[in-house]
Amino acid sequence: MLIQVAVIGLLTGGVYAVMVSGLTLIFGVMKIINIAHAAFMVLSAYLAYWLFSGLGIDPILSMIGIVPLFFFIGKVTQRRVLSPVGDDPGLLVLLTFALAITLEGVLGSISGSTFRTVRTGYTSSIIPVELSSDLTLRLPVVRLTGFVASFVVLGVLWLILNRSGLGRAIRATIQNAEAAQLVGVNIARVRSTTFGIGLASVAIGGALFSLIFSFNGSSHLDWISKMLAIIVLGGLGSLPGALIAALILGVAEAVSAVTMTSYISPIVFYLILFLTLVFRPQGLMGAKVREG
Repeated sequence: MLIQVAVIGLLTGGVYAVMVSGLTLIFGVMKIINIAHAAFMVLSAYLAYWLFSGLGIDPILSMIGIVPLFFFIGKVTQRRVLSPVGDDPGLLVLLTFALAITLEGVLGSISGSTFRTVRTGYTSSIIPVELSSDLTLRLPVVRLTGFVASFVVLGVLWLILNRSGLGRAIRATIQNAEAAQLVGVNIARVRSTTFGIGLASVAIGGALFSLIFSFNGSSHLDWISKMLAIIVLGGLGSLPGALIAALILGVAEAVSAVTMTSYISPIVFYLILFLTLVFRPQGLMGAKVREG
């Protein structure tokens, strides 16, 4: 049973990785924590739910329309809302918090406080994998789909960052924004595009989220704390670190729910976050930065 639970936690961790990939990328370029990231994820989940309940469009297929929409929303939000504030990290964090509260209010006024989830024909489907005569794993189709999608999304992000001109500009901006600007990188365009990519990735996470978890307008308050724990453990701005941390925390959460109680398992995120900040504040894949 413990092996089964650990595998489920690993699959869930893959979904977590999709959720946080955009958040850590945005931090790497803009050096701010987007507090509204989880609220945009919930918005994507609602859109997937409405398209499924109203038009019968599967949440996986709905990504075809939701992802470009969120990329556009991200670019506009960065250019028209965040950019005019300047580079003050404190003001930007407060502004993204205001965006989160606004989205929560809008979604709450439209859908109320009732929890929603998407139930498709394959929601309860299981794929049995026989490893031996005494061990047969049962893999939920939804979580397995999310796990595969996580590697696809992270693979695409890796290709963008390492095999494109935009990726070189993003990496240069992450390393030193002023130096990148001096050699001709359009910092404003890089920031808006990165914010758009960040919201596009969380749109994918939101569609998968709607298939696995229940949600309402205020669900983002619980999930942003989990997202922050993952990117801090992985190392702020590190995509590989975010993937590793998401898998670790997914397994830790699932195993603790069985070995202890489901009430204690959410605390595992914050306990690991506390230990990370005490013993390795730069995270698993982060690097210490000397300033003088």
